[in-house]
Amino acid sequence: MLVPCGAIVRTSAQAREALAIVRDWQPVVLISDIAMPGEDGYWLIKQVRALPPDQGGSIVAVALTAYVRIEDRLRVLASGFEHYVPKPVEPAELRDVVVQLARLASLK
Repeated sequence: MLVPCGAIVRTSAQAREALAIVRDWQPVVLISDIAMPGEDGYWLIKQVRALPPDQGGSIVAVALTAYVRIEDRLRVLASGFEHYVPKPVEPAELRDVVVQLARLASLK
């Protein structure tokens, strides 16, 4: 969804691998599913937020999730994600959110 817009994308199926990518690559925006095998997206964002800024700790992040209750949304935002996108994901919505977060990141 994002590559045709010019985004450089790296993917991971597990939170631990995603954390290593954040440390090594330091992307502009992190997009994380909440439900992943092993550690979940909440674990990932907690680990990311514990990193120093120069290792990715201040990266802007969006959570993708099938959990759509208001309590779920509040938990996502309270855990350290800047934005929440419910599944199924509308490609245009995800692109807009990523652009918005990339702009936010440029202001940090």
